[in-house]
Amino acid sequence: MSDLLARLTEYRSEIITSIVETGYMIGNSLLAAILVGLPLGTLLYLARPGGPYERRWLHSVVNAYVNVVRSVPFLLFVVALIPFTRWLVGTSFGTTAASVPLAFVAAALYARFSEQTLLDVPEQTIELARSLGASPWQMVTRFVFSEARSGLVLSLTTVTISIVSYSTIMGVVGGGGVGDFAIRYGYQTYEYDLMYTTIALMIVAVMLIQGAGTLLARVLDKRAR
Repeated sequence: MSDLLARLTEYRSEIITSIVETGYMIGNSLLAAILVGLPLGTLLYLARPGGPYERRWLHSVVNAYVNVVRSVPFLLFVVALIPFTRWLVGTSFGTTAASVPLAFVAAALYARFSEQTLLDVPEQTIELARSLGASPWQMVTRFVFSEARSGLVLSLTTVTISIVSYSTIMGVVGGGGVGDFAIRYGYQTYEYDLMYTTIALMIVAVMLIQGAGTLLARVLDKRAR
C-alpha cells in the first residue's frame, strides 16, 4: 500500500491532468447531447409515423443518422472521422480533437434515448396541449418535456456513463484522459496496481454519476409526489 501511495504521489500531476482531460471531453460531449441530441430525439418523436407532426422524410433522415452513428464500432468511427476532425479543429490529435467523435456519439445516443422517453408521454398530454391551442414549440417545451423531464434526466445519466467508457479509448488519437493514463502508466509499465486503482476510481465516478442522476430524476418526477 505504501508503494502504491508513493507512485500515486509521483504521478500526481499526470493524474490531475488526465482527470481534467476526461472532464473536458465529457463536458463537450454532454453539451452536444443536450444541444443536438435532444432536438434530434424530439424530431424523431414528433415526425414519426402517427406522431403529433408526422413528417416521414424528416424522420427517415434523422433516424438514419442515429442508426449509422450507433452501429459503427466506436474505435472505427474515431478513425473514420479523422479527416473531418482535422478539417473542423485543425488537428486530429489532442483532447479537443477527441471530443469530436465523442460529441457525435453522445448526440446520437441521447437522440435515441430521448425519443424512447418521449414515447412514454401519455397521449392525453398531447390532446390537452392541442385543446388549449398550444403551438408546436409550446407543446414540446411546456407539456411534453415537463411530463418527460425525469426520464430525460435518467437518459442523460446513461449517456454520460457511456461517454465515460468511450473516453477511455481516446488515447488512440492522443486524446489523453484517465483511461489513457491507466494504459500508459499502469499496463505498459507493468504497474498493475496503479492500473487497477485507476479503474476503481472510474467505477466510483460512475456510481456517483448514476446516484446524482437518479436523485435528480426522483426530485423532478411528479408521480413521486
